[in-house]
Amino acid sequence: MSRPRLTRLLSVALAAATAAVLAACGNGTASGGGGDGGTADRTIRVAYQAFPSGDLIVKNKGWLEQALPGYTIKWTKFDSGASINTAFVAKSVDIAAIGSSPVARGLSAPLNIPYQVAFVLDVAGDNEALVARDGTGISSVADLRGKKVATPFASTSHYSLLAALDQAGVPESAVNLVDLEPQDILASWTRGDIDAAYVWLPTLDEIKKTGKTLISSRELATAGKPTLDLGVVSTAFVQAHPDAVDAWRKAEARALDLIADDPDAAAQAVGAELNIGKDEAKAQLSQGVFLKPADLASPEWLGTPDKAGGLAQNLVSAAQFLKDQQKIDTVPDLATVERAIYTKGLPGVLTS
Repeated sequence: MSRPRLTRLLSVALAAATAAVLAACGNGTASGGGGDGGTADRTIRVAYQAFPSGDLIVKNKGWLEQALPGYTIKWTKFDSGASINTAFVAKSVDIAAIGSSPVARGLSAPLNIPYQVAFVLDVAGDNEALVARDGTGISSVADLRGKKVATPFASTSHYSLLAALDQAGVPESAVNLVDLEPQDILASWTRGDIDAAYVWLPTLDEIKKTGKTLISSRELATAGKPTLDLGVVSTAFVQAHPDAVDAWRKAEARALDLIADDPDAAAQAVGAELNIGKDEAKAQLSQGVFLKPADLASPEWLGTPDKAGGLAQNLVSAAQFLKDQQKIDTVPDLATVERAIYTKGLPGVLTS
């Protein structure tokens, strides 16, 4: 092969590789946005997680695709909020379903992720819990001293596990904490490698078959440590595509209505996404707490453009707890977090 030809081929290969990297990283605005308005440069990158929620209904029903025919919707599955935060830092995702604890981390230094909380997917209830494996002799949270306990680090379950240990007076240092994603928790549980785990559905249902529930996120919420699953949008995307954000919020609100008004249809869609039967999906959905769309704009949650709601204080409190547990260095002030709550168009955009 001649040197000029080789040089040309290497140049083409390098250009292709560079383009691939840039496409993966993106710039947080619908994979580039702008352009001539065609679908080639209008891709919305949505990060989802495989837990029972309205988000899975939106995906299964294709409601976002129907509402935004001028965009290409790219759904990518993530296993935890920590990995989603990493994707936001890399500017490779625009919209995501993520827990409140990872969001509290994301809004804190050193991450300082520029994203907006624009939706409340659910409030954690019995769909996240701490379970001890049968045969370990563990009957309470206090019995976890010296035991191996798994949870996905930097997740709502991790936050709740730390809260449960704190409530029981068990120092984190007294427990052997293991960072495992949900599917890895199930495998380790089956092998007998771990003694207990704090995790969410559907993995939770599997380990409960051979374990004892010690405490759930519903109980911790009652004790002042609530966790939520949130819908967040990169600030760059909000600024470039506010109409698309409205369409996404309306689709998610439609899913909340379906869960409330037609549980069978909701379960059918969620079951299809989780590869489980409708009855099992219905039972899993019943373990979460789903708000009505109109409630999201209430003072307790997102609030309105005139005044951010209580969710901002919830996130600050979560960040303070994480700092107390030495998981983050600083706590963002309330004004900073309030600016990260996207309330434009509320409540009308969710009820129209």
